Amino acid sequence: MPHTTALLGFALVCLGLVLTPGPNMIYLISRSITQGPAAGIVSLGGVALGFVFYMLCAAFGITALLLAIPFAYDALRFAGAGYMLWLAWQAVKPGGRSPFEVKKLAIDSPRKLFAMGLVTNLLNPKIAMLYLALLPQFIDPAAGSMLTQSVVLGAIQIAISVSVNAIIALAAGSIALFLASRPSWMLVQRWLMGTVLAGLAVRMAVEAKKV
Repeated sequence: MPHTTALLGFALVCLGLVLTPGPNMIYLISRSITQGPAAGIVSLGGVALGFVFYMLCAAFGITALLLAIPFAYDALRFAGAGYMLWLAWQAVKPGGRSPFEVKKLAIDSPRKLFAMGLVTNLLNPKIAMLYLALLPQFIDPAAGSMLTQSVVLGAIQIAISVSVNAIIALAAGSIALFLASRPSWMLVQRWLMGTVLAGLAVRMAVEAKKV
């Protein structure tokens, strides 16, 4: 099992990423505003299945990679740090757009909603980078099976992402209305999230791997 500090650190990273606008969030909010919260939740089911797919692929693939290539950890660590810095810039750059400023979507059946949620997540580069570059830095070979640690960390990510996205999907309409009338709150949210992500990226880049 991963150490408690690793679990808490990974949970913080996952929370920061799920609160950062990306394809999943934009799609779920758009769907909820257009077709109602229930449609957003059905779409979230497909997103959740995509998380499980990535988790299983990463758990087996990362375990083999870290055992086979000594410097793989550092390469993934720096790649993850760079990507988080890029996300931080996307949050604070001039002209950045809120995910709650969305376009209307066509009304779709539950089956199509689920499928679109799955495809959106499978094609989401942020999730791929999370599992391929961020998750390995929280795995400690001395703490036991790397496969078990990967699955535990992946389960934490799925639980956090699904919970937060479910809340956002259910409250998307109210949040969009609130932010539309208070643009300064949008700016504060963007800078707060950008600062958190940048701090995590720096920590990730300078922290040595535990042995």
